[in-house]
Amino acid sequence: MLMQDIRAIVTGGASGLGLAVVEDVVAAGGFATMLDVNDAAGLEAVKRLGQRSAFQKVDVTSESAVDAAVQLAVTSMRGLNLAVNCAGVGWPKRLVGKDGPMPGEFFRKVVEINLIGTLLVCKAAAAAMQKGNPNAEGERGAIVMTASVAAFDGQIGQVAYAASKGGIVGMTLPMARELASFGIRVVTIAPGLFLTPMMASLPKEAQESLGKQVPFPPRLGHPSEFASLVRQVAENPMLNGETIRLDGSIRMAPR
Repeated sequence: MLMQDIRAIVTGGASGLGLAVVEDVVAAGGFATMLDVNDAAGLEAVKRLGQRSAFQKVDVTSESAVDAAVQLAVTSMRGLNLAVNCAGVGWPKRLVGKDGPMPGEFFRKVVEINLIGTLLVCKAAAAAMQKGNPNAEGERGAIVMTASVAAFDGQIGQVAYAASKGGIVGMTLPMARELASFGIRVVTIAPGLFLTPMMASLPKEAQESLGKQVPFPPRLGHPSEFASLVRQVAENPMLNGETIRLDGSIRMAPR
């Protein structure tokens, strides 16, 4: 797919990795709709990016809200051929900590946002894409999910987070196989340490210390580098059914 032909929805699109994707799509001449709970940031982004962008306040754990938002985006952009899932939480909590065992509700909430929220967006997007007109190669769209290196190298305190991201990795191949008959590709990106708003809130010394843990380049990843890989997924039809680590070859230590 050519970037200027992209009609994208991006969850978590009002900040961080998601916003970088939206910026890249719009700069290339495509259209992007941000789905996010942060309406102030979303509306500010639309004001800055212009008419090729749009924003809808959406809680990805609400199936009805996701379905309605995707349908509205399809109508306003006159199509949908890229769905990028960046919405998620990274809350840490030990299985058994100083305040006792992890509440089941904590684990359930992380999985609900990160994993079930991703699934709800994917199925709504796939349903919309399969109604679209295929290109010359028979392709109707691509779905990008965001996992994490924690899916493979989960640290202490990341039981819930790693489980939710591991679930995304596990969905990738069967989802790609099922949607292949509709000409829809599925790829997951597993980022390492990136300069997201959460990371940017840390002291400069802490950011530099974390960055030095990356073998090369020895720094935090830039959101634009994540967006660059999303662009490659959109443009390269042979990328399908795969989870790609984007991490500078870091392997996370236990803590």
